[in-house]
Amino acid sequence: MSGTAPAPSAAAGAWHGGRATERALCILCPNPGPMTLDGTNTWVLLEPGATEAVVVDPGPLDEPHLRAVVAAVEERGARVARTVLTHGHADHAEGAGRFAELTGAPTQAVGRGHDDLGDGDVVRAGGLELRVVATPGHTSDSVSFALPADHALLTGDTVLGRGTTVVAHPDGELAAYLDSLARLAALTGGGSVTSILPGHGPVVPDASAMVAFYRRHRAERLEQVRQALADGAAQADDPVQAVVERVYADVPREVWPAAALSVAAQLEYLRTHP
Repeated sequence: MSGTAPAPSAAAGAWHGGRATERALCILCPNPGPMTLDGTNTWVLLEPGATEAVVVDPGPLDEPHLRAVVAAVEERGARVARTVLTHGHADHAEGAGRFAELTGAPTQAVGRGHDDLGDGDVVRAGGLELRVVATPGHTSDSVSFALPADHALLTGDTVLGRGTTVVAHPDGELAAYLDSLARLAALTGGGSVTSILPGHGPVVPDASAMVAFYRRHRAERLEQVRQALADGAAQADDPVQAVVERVYADVPREVWPAAALSVAAQLEYLRTHP
């Protein structure tokens, strides 16, 4: 979803995937849309010269895409040793079961019968190390993955390559999301993470600037919601819709249903954080 000001981004125009860092290759799923931007970024992570790869977010149940990911790994003389999910939304995780059939690799995630990724855990394959960073808020099961060797962070939908994301109420929760952004600010501000490899949109080369933008954007939106309530939206038959129509008038109507989820999360936050 669009923010109140342009977000820092690596590129204006379409994102096509491809090599992002020494160890990270993006295979872009052909599922573009208002909520998926150019499509879902499936990340293939492979230590140079290694024969075992980690795949992050195989994407929706799209057989050609899943096979393209397998082919990209095999072209590099490797096999998929492990699959990890940033969260359970279908555009990231629906294809995980079929992908496991194609590769024989285990899938790790939070929830949905997994609960086998915890904050601080290290995922290893072929010399590659990927550290789990719990970042709930977009959804309750959202995690990011730090790739220390490349000073990069894979953020799923917690931070996108363009615009801003949705706090998907009721599963998503704004207080948790703000805490996650604060955590990412500490990581990016300290220099251990310099670039973001998002779940949608282009690579973000200035991670610190993007996270700072996200934090400003959330504070601005929350203040706009407070003002809309004070101006009468609180008394409307449907306060959520009344706030959406006022506060999110600058975004296309096709994403208003998603905006309504964020507004519901904001209203819940204001009830508990007056």
